[in-house]
Amino acid sequence: MTNEDKEFLDRITAYAEVAMKDVDGDPRVTPISEQIDYLRPVMEEIAGETGEALEDVFIRYMDLASEASVKKSSEFDDDYADFVTVDFGKKGPF
Repeated sequence: MTNEDKEFLDRITAYAEVAMKDVDGDPRVTPISEQIDYLRPVMEEIAGETGEALEDVFIRYMDLASEASVKKSSEFDDDYADFVTVDFGKKGPF
């Protein structure tokens, strides 16, 4: 991810944290159509600044958010790779 991509993603993420702070329940289970409605103003602003179509801004955001999510998940897996899986169904010492 380039610095420009990171700034783009950070800008939308920061906006989402404010715009979606009052979403009832878990934002991860909020329908995507509702999330898009919340993010539309910042995406329209970016589209106006860059001359891109709103759809292209949305697609870029989704691609970068997915990339960041995979990276974060991978880093989490790496951080906890050394932990031993315990089988609590076994009797006796580990």
